Amino acid sequence: MKEVVLDTETTGLSVRDGHRIVEIGCVELENLVPTKNQFHCYLNPERKVSERALEVHGYTDEFLSTQKKFSEVVDEFLSFIENKKLIIHNAVFDLSHLNNELKLLGKKEINNDNVVDTLVLARDKFPGSPTSLDALCKRYRVDNSKRTQHTALIDCNLLAKVYINLIDQKEPTLNFQNDETKINIKNNSSIDHCKKVISPTVEELKKHKEYLKNNLKKNFF
Repeated sequence: MKEVVLDTETTGLSVRDGHRIVEIGCVELENLVPTKNQFHCYLNPERKVSERALEVHGYTDEFLSTQKKFSEVVDEFLSFIENKKLIIHNAVFDLSHLNNELKLLGKKEINNDNVVDTLVLARDKFPGSPTSLDALCKRYRVDNSKRTQHTALIDCNLLAKVYINLIDQKEPTLNFQNDETKINIKNNSSIDHCKKVISPTVEELKKHKEYLKNNLKKNFF
């Protein structure tokens, strides 16, 4: 089954205030394993970035003014996510912005029935606990040291790992070639690595020899 982990960055919080998308990142999963298929783009929002949003993602008006508009990438984006379940952290936010962009172009909105909100999953699983992406990375020991600012692709890759843990699945390995070898080694090897070898002292060896000398002759077996 193919899924897409999706994240966006925007000029601000609310579409009601006219805020627009400045970045879209998508990472494809197949049976929970990331594939090489990704969709990523920066976008010209045709408006200024709010100060708060600039602090979050760091994309300046000058940088974004040179990027493509959403209308230029929409078909490629829709083709990438077509017939795939979307995995989004705080889906209400991302979908409101995506559907606003689609609405402006007269396109059909994204169907919420095909979306998994990892924020909802986390709140159900850990009621009363922090459920931000950073908090979940800390809980599941996912390395988020590269997340100095919010960027769509980095967040997607982190969320993919968090999602696997949230649904109680063991994180898959991409090294399928060595799996059979590892299984054979496990089945054919002993657990000697769990045993600690302690060498006898000189005094213990001396006493052992004396014991054998004095007592072994009494042993009829």
